[in-house]
Amino acid sequence: MTALLEGRTAVVFGVANKRSIAWAIAQQLHAAGARLALTYQNERLALEAKDLVESLPGTEGFQCDVSNDAEVTRLFERLQERYGKLDVLVHSIAFAPAAELSRPFVETSREGFRIAHDVSVYSLIALARAAAPLMTDGGSIVTLTYYGAEKVVPKYNVMGVAKAALEATVRYLAYDLGKQKIRVNAISAGPIKTLAARGIAGFSDMLKGHVERAPLQRNVEAEEVGKAALFLASDLSTAVTGEVLYVDCGYNIMGF
Repeated sequence: MTALLEGRTAVVFGVANKRSIAWAIAQQLHAAGARLALTYQNERLALEAKDLVESLPGTEGFQCDVSNDAEVTRLFERLQERYGKLDVLVHSIAFAPAAELSRPFVETSREGFRIAHDVSVYSLIALARAAAPLMTDGGSIVTLTYYGAEKVVPKYNVMGVAKAALEATVRYLAYDLGKQKIRVNAISAGPIKTLAARGIAGFSDMLKGHVERAPLQRNVEAEEVGKAALFLASDLSTAVTGEVLYVDCGYNIMGF
């Protein structure tokens, strides 16, 4: 298991801090032998990113705001110069203005809707398009979704709609990129205590409800999501594409 990604290069987007899901994924990919590139959004986040990068030997950090096409282009030019080719891309990015997650969904603003879909969904398209030419031997693209894409999760609001769009995007990208032997999949993780999750009103109720209804009667650990991402990134999943893999202790199978 430790050599699953030996000789492979992976870039991970969304590593904000040590409690982020992206960080758990990065740790698993690194432990499996991958050479890692981690990105951070801006100079304000550079210091914390530097500490994370240095904790994984051989890893390098790069700045990239995924809502800026010029920065995306510049990043992949640098990745090509540094690594030559790319094997794995992890997209663990989602954002909506806080106000959109506290008021009723029917009051979603036009700008809030645009921002949520631009950052949370279109960014995957932009990154996949930029990464594909570097995936000369095929590759794996993995993104993160949530059950709110399928069922109403009160207060998740426009993020649920964005995640539904993200899952559709996974399928369309899987079709487009399959001829290049590039697989595109999503992990639907159960609620996890990250700093980003704290911005969702009633998140503690989500955690409690998950434990009560999930067959395994517990919440998911970030490390478990990381292991699932390793599976999708590795040759263990070479015939899997366009799928949503649930890592939620079985919560999604329950009717009530």
